[in-house]
Amino acid sequence: METSSDNNFKSKRIVFVTVGTTSFDSLVRSVDTEQVKEELSKKGYTHLVIQMGRGSYIPKKSSGEDGSLVVDYFTFSSSIADYLTSASLVISHAGSGSIFETLRLRKPLIVVVNEDLMDNHQSELAEELAERKHLFCAHPQTLYQVIQSLELESIIPYHPGDATPVAKLINRHLGFPAD
Repeated sequence: METSSDNNFKSKRIVFVTVGTTSFDSLVRSVDTEQVKEELSKKGYTHLVIQMGRGSYIPKKSSGEDGSLVVDYFTFSSSIADYLTSASLVISHAGSGSIFETLRLRKPLIVVVNEDLMDNHQSELAEELAERKHLFCAHPQTLYQVIQSLELESIIPYHPGDATPVAKLINRHLGFPAD
């Protein structure tokens, strides 16, 4: 009988969650629910790695011995590039750096909007990119439903040349001239 420790490296399917340098406890709390972890497991993911930033909510670690997801977390890393590269799915806060770095690597991405931020221009960026089918957009309370209905084949790869309309949208929002 095969145990989780017998699984070879190729069978690892990692979900990487990042909140950036901020605190986004509602996102960490959402991915730490049994419901979300079971759904990720059903979808074939084996590991959940959470970068929790300055948050105070501590997710529950798991070795995965009972057949569930292996869950681990950390606060900060000098570079999340290795985590993004090894991920099969990324769940991220709506920071433009995290979004574009993930899209550039052509990783499936669910952006979770932080409603607690004032004047949330990040949600406009995430919603615009979701409309263009480059990523999926969720809120902490809808993350489970988004994961449940996840259709990765519907994603249209992002090409960096597409940044002009997005930059215009951001400039318009910030009040800069639309030239």
